Amino acid sequence: MSGTRAARGRIDKRAAILDAAYTVFAREGYAQAGVDVIAAEAGVAKATVYNHFGDKETLLRASFDAVADEALARNMAAVERLSTQGDLRTMLEEVGYALIRCYCDEQSWALRRLLAAELAQFPDLLDIVQGRVADKVMESLADRLARLCLAGRLRAADPLLAAEHLAGLLLGSLDRRSRSGTREIPDMEAREIAAAGVDTFLRAFAAGS
Repeated sequence: MSGTRAARGRIDKRAAILDAAYTVFAREGYAQAGVDVIAAEAGVAKATVYNHFGDKETLLRASFDAVADEALARNMAAVERLSTQGDLRTMLEEVGYALIRCYCDEQSWALRRLLAAELAQFPDLLDIVQGRVADKVMESLADRLARLCLAGRLRAADPLLAAEHLAGLLLGSLDRRSRSGTREIPDMEAREIAAAGVDTFLRAFAAGS
């Protein structure tokens, strides 16, 4: 039992450090973020941070990994609502609304801002965000659209291209509308964006269109 508790405590400390690191990196930027500040935010000793991650650069990448995994889970849960049963427009609008909310949550904005700030120094961070989140979500959405094509609910098309068009219609205006995350998108506006995007998508891809 003592070994189990020790392992659990180590996992909890690691999670706390990752959460604190992301918060501090997003708030202060990589260069200004001190490991001592991260340790204080996590409620652990500075030495504990180094024991878990070795150095600040490794901690930065690990914090991106953790946040990317969380973002992937939220986005995949949204896409998985899309099935071959039920009213197609309603389903697409609900999925669209959920994806808009994923894109516009504060953690997602912070991730994109931090990525933009640190990309020149750490270009591999883009691989984490693109490969672990964006590409997988797009592939999952394409798979769901392919099933709808096979069911005769959408016209035959390249599923990945269709997914890219749908994502563009849903998310393409959000940076401008939200002023890069400094303005909250009201719920009604998010639903209007989803409805308009789906309407345009169905005009192009609905069976018989």
